[in-house]
Amino acid sequence: MSQAAPSRASAAELHRPPVSVAIEGVDLSYGSTQVLKGIDLRIEPGEFFAFLGPSGCGKTTLLRLIAGFVEAQRGRIRLGDVDVSRLPPWKRDVGMVFQSYALWPHMTVAKNVAFGLEERRVSRAEINRRVQRALELVGLEHLADRRPSQLSGGQQQRVALARTIVIEPKVLLLDEPLSNLDAALRVRVRRELRELQQRLGLTTIFVTHDQEEANSVCDRIAVMNEGRVQQVGAPMALYREPANLFVAGFLGTANVLEGRIEARGGQRLFVIADGAALPIPAGAVVPAGARLVFRPQAAHLLDAGATLADGAPALPARVVHREFLGASVRYALAVGAAEVLIDAPFGADARQPLEPGAEAAVFIPAEAMLWLAV
Repeated sequence: MSQAAPSRASAAELHRPPVSVAIEGVDLSYGSTQVLKGIDLRIEPGEFFAFLGPSGCGKTTLLRLIAGFVEAQRGRIRLGDVDVSRLPPWKRDVGMVFQSYALWPHMTVAKNVAFGLEERRVSRAEINRRVQRALELVGLEHLADRRPSQLSGGQQQRVALARTIVIEPKVLLLDEPLSNLDAALRVRVRRELRELQQRLGLTTIFVTHDQEEANSVCDRIAVMNEGRVQQVGAPMALYREPANLFVAGFLGTANVLEGRIEARGGQRLFVIADGAALPIPAGAVVPAGARLVFRPQAAHLLDAGATLADGAPALPARVVHREFLGASVRYALAVGAAEVLIDAPFGADARQPLEPGAEAAVFIPAEAMLWLAV
């Protein structure tokens, strides 16, 4: 960590061969409310994996299911080759860092970290050795005698991590561990989390509703909504090729235009509400009821009535609002009955910013068009 360089030896002594996590055909209900619906996932050994979605989507319940705090009505959980579905939490060999950290306020840092080992009846000499190594890993060995109230939020989060990794779990579970930190500290700590996970090679599952957090640290993400997995993939792949409108809107900002498809002179056109039309690229697969989706930075803001050199049309638009973001200006534009966002570069070589009320045009390159159904 940033305050004290961890030793190679300490990382090696806490290392265990990573295991996979398989979630197979899981359904879970509380009474008549179905919280998880047909969940099938595989997390690879040593992978940093995220469950990402809005509040109430089932991501924390799924994490608690892996930990053994809840039980599914159908399906199973496997850690490596072992089916743990009916095992109690203390027999699953997983470690969980809670959102609240749940540190004992009357205990020192070292005592907090040692607690799980003492419950397991580990010898005192072994406890001292492993606590020292865990605190070295998170850069807190110099604070071993302090109490949680004497630590910053970031330091408390590290103690919670040390307390978890000291028991040498097969899998590390993180339930929104950064939510109690301020914005600047979250950025630093999430990088430290990633560095620690890579040093240990520990299979890690991270629950968050913050797509920036998931994108910045995770190898792959399962995007969840209403108890179902919407899509699984690497962050960049999910951003470039979302499976549906929900994924496109949850991972970054997405413009959505509704319209109808018409054929004119052998050319497929996408016609929006006010009659403006865009040619659909040849070979594009457009599902029934699909919307045209594009990112704000992928489209271009042009002068009113502009036509590209190759004759490609641009959609007529009107500036409704603008925000200065430093390197760019974000425009809210009325395009027919819809409002879209366009990010235009700002700088010495950029065009003069347009004022609200100005007429303009929007060009969407063919490669930026996504055709997505609900």
